[in-house]
Amino acid sequence: MQTLAYGMTLVLTLGLAACGSDQKAPEEPEGPMEEAGAEVDEAAEEAADETEEAAEEIEEEADEAVGEDEY
Repeated sequence: MQTLAYGMTLVLTLGLAACGSDQKAPEEPEGPMEEAGAEVDEAAEEAADETEEAAEEIEEEADEAVGEDEY
């Protein structure tokens, strides 16, 4: 009787472990609108980076023109 209880416990434990596994659904392929959205996001990020770099360059040039000690 005790062997049957151990066997049932083992089966139950393995069954619960199998149900709790991290099974992800397969990803759906991106459609044309998702690809276009990703391209727009990338372009906006690049534009923001370039704008930030330009602002830093302008600030450096302004500091050199005025002199940093006068601030």
